[in-house]
Amino acid sequence: MPSLHWIGKEKVVHHHLDVPYHVLEHSYSFADGNVSQEMGDSGNKIIHGDNLLALKSLLPQYEGKVNCIYIDPPYNTGNEGWVYNDNVNDPKIKKWLGEVVGKEAEDLTRHDKWLCMMYPRLKLLHKLLADDGVIFISIDDNEVANLRLMLDEIFGWNNFVGIFVVNSTPNARDYGHIGKMHEYSIVFAKNINAYESNELEVVDKKFKYLDEKGGYNIHPLYNSNEAFTNLNRPNLYYPFYINVDEMLDNEFYKISLERKENSIEIFPPKSVKNNVQFVWRWGKEKSLGELNKEIIGYKTGDGEFRIVQKMRSTHKIIRSILDDITYTSRKGTAEVEKIFGSKQFNFPKPVKLIEDFLFTATSPNSIILDSFAGSGTTAHAVLNLNKKDGGNRKFILLEMEEYADTITAERVKRVINGYADVEATGGGFLFYTLGQPLFTEDGLLNEAIGEEKIREYIYFTETQQQCTQSTNDNRFFLGMANDSSYYFYYIPDQVTILNAEFLSTISLKSSQYVIYADTCALDEVTLLKNSIIFKKIPRDITRI
Repeated sequence: MPSLHWIGKEKVVHHHLDVPYHVLEHSYSFADGNVSQEMGDSGNKIIHGDNLLALKSLLPQYEGKVNCIYIDPPYNTGNEGWVYNDNVNDPKIKKWLGEVVGKEAEDLTRHDKWLCMMYPRLKLLHKLLADDGVIFISIDDNEVANLRLMLDEIFGWNNFVGIFVVNSTPNARDYGHIGKMHEYSIVFAKNINAYESNELEVVDKKFKYLDEKGGYNIHPLYNSNEAFTNLNRPNLYYPFYINVDEMLDNEFYKISLERKENSIEIFPPKSVKNNVQFVWRWGKEKSLGELNKEIIGYKTGDGEFRIVQKMRSTHKIIRSILDDITYTSRKGTAEVEKIFGSKQFNFPKPVKLIEDFLFTATSPNSIILDSFAGSGTTAHAVLNLNKKDGGNRKFILLEMEEYADTITAERVKRVINGYADVEATGGGFLFYTLGQPLFTEDGLLNEAIGEEKIREYIYFTETQQQCTQSTNDNRFFLGMANDSSYYFYYIPDQVTILNAEFLSTISLKSSQYVIYADTCALDEVTLLKNSIIFKKIPRDITRI
């Protein structure tokens, strides 16, 4: 399999493991059309901060739980004003590249920088994605080849779902030699065998025929692919019988797989072009199951009999070329202008594009993540879908730029409340900023973040479960999982000792006890006898 190499790769391949864990600080909540300091329980989040750090902060709550990810990262054209671009000497980025990549950072090309930026983020996105989840990534020609190889490496080439070609600019942009009209969306599953997609709804589909079940059109039952013939697909070559005395209505006849009196034998037709004998689309067993439902016969104007299938579906599989006007950049720009009353954002994605991606990839209770949130189109799409089908999808948006509140969150507020002539979707969200790291640079616990956040983190790293409010009398009890009890014996500015006195405070019976403390005064025999695993603070606290 082809592999991708660039200057600095060896420094970023495992960098996601070294990214410090930061807590999230609640700034405000938006619900019922109002801003408040109450936490609320909408389940939707907008987070302002470096998306690499923010992705790491999501792991304790969302690792392996996000059903669908959509991101629209910088395309790296060399012209846009993103902070990793060659033409921007942002001190934060220069510092990050210097620390992570080292002296080689001085020699990075624009593409090297982009790859260094994307790799650890994609690694964390992969960890957050559920086993049956899927990721959509919009990109253009500048990095599409590099991105595909990088995704092959991180997600596995066998989990590639496909590439959409989006006609984003019907009038074309002049890039010299070629008028560019399109961009791409690459799709990878976490596990291709677990991923299931939905078909898109076809609005106002017209049907030619009507029966007791409703409208339908007809479609030939034979396979028109000339590579499939009676010679290499004999199981698909067999006769149907049209019962000319059994008309279903004025035009169609009932058919069977057995000859009856006055029945006419019909085989798949031959190709007029090269006389190839076609075969049916289905084997005999499946056709037998469909006979009384959707397979019928009819007589053409020139007297020939045909076998066809009734087609009732109002849904269709999403096509790889998306050229509807609702998918264009101009449409996305017009939508944002309508929301704000003026232009606020360059090249925002149109809502319909993201809606269709999310509809094919999610269920009504899915969690959707966008770590390059921009103008907030992904949240807009989630709210629209929930309004249409009564779903309870949740969104998580990450945005590092300063407009996270004034544009990203503000757009979501207006969609929730309704804007111009567009009805309110309803809903709410919690707005967070990126807080302090869990550990200091010296590797000690950062007590400034508060005991509650430390407890939540430790319990998750031990159990992969959320730490809930304890009803146990022992205030150091974290919770129980798989018949193991977890205790965090921690008192700020004091040294805690796991000793016989502390053991006497534990009344809950478990098969095993995991106890964190500063020191341990119990010998190995006592620990083994009581099924206790001692973990030292902070040395034995897992770094994620």
